[in-house]
Amino acid sequence: MKDLRQKYGDWALITGASAGIGYAFAGYLAKKGMNLILVARRRERLFSLSADLENKYNIQAVPVVLDLTADNFLDELKPVTENREIGLLINNAGYGSAGRFAEGDLDRYTDMIRLNCLAPVRLTHYIVQGMIQRRKGAVIFLGSVTGHYGSPFFSTYSASKAFNIQFGQSLWYELNKFNIDVLVVSPGSTETEFHDLAGFSRALIVLSPEKVVRKTMRVLGRRIEIIIGPENKLLVFFSRLFPGKLILRIKGFAVKYMIRNK
Repeated sequence: MKDLRQKYGDWALITGASAGIGYAFAGYLAKKGMNLILVARRRERLFSLSADLENKYNIQAVPVVLDLTADNFLDELKPVTENREIGLLINNAGYGSAGRFAEGDLDRYTDMIRLNCLAPVRLTHYIVQGMIQRRKGAVIFLGSVTGHYGSPFFSTYSASKAFNIQFGQSLWYELNKFNIDVLVVSPGSTETEFHDLAGFSRALIVLSPEKVVRKTMRVLGRRIEIIIGPENKLLVFFSRLFPGKLILRIKGFAVKYMIRNK
């Protein structure tokens, strides 16, 4: 890929930037010379990351402490972005929870949908207006392997990721004529805080956030979606090959086991 700033512009905006995959994206893009708008809720981590990246790579890194589940989050973000041309948007923020749907907290489910689905829709709609005018840009959506099939005990999360996958794929077609690249990233189990927050144990094969980012950036502009990890590609392949009931029984057994053995 040619120079990222030349291809997309000087600025990237990353949500969920204070940890995990978002943190890895920030480090990767700063090393490539892109200026960053880093969005997350944890102030101390965010300001520390911004200062470190500015000092190490001689770029601008603007921290924005923001709750993307809030109704007015765009009003708070616009003053930071309106005089900066965002060429790369990474919709990374999200969380999940494991357990029986009927026993879960409805407010938590609602916030999950706000963060995983509604926030990327609102943010993408706002940011792509400038990309369309400039006729260049890129948008990355964090999907998940679980978004490719139903996932018992993970019902709301897997549904939210299915939304991101289909939303991103659809926008790839719509925005392609404006020279805007769209990519959906579907990693499997990754070494982040996700498992602890969701309440279940890690899988046997765990990807590093840095590996997810490297593979993502390698195919940006060349593919619609990347499923990271050969074992995850097999899972998605078999989910399409075998009857839905069988896949759901296997998946339900596996998730139930991880919840019990966390």
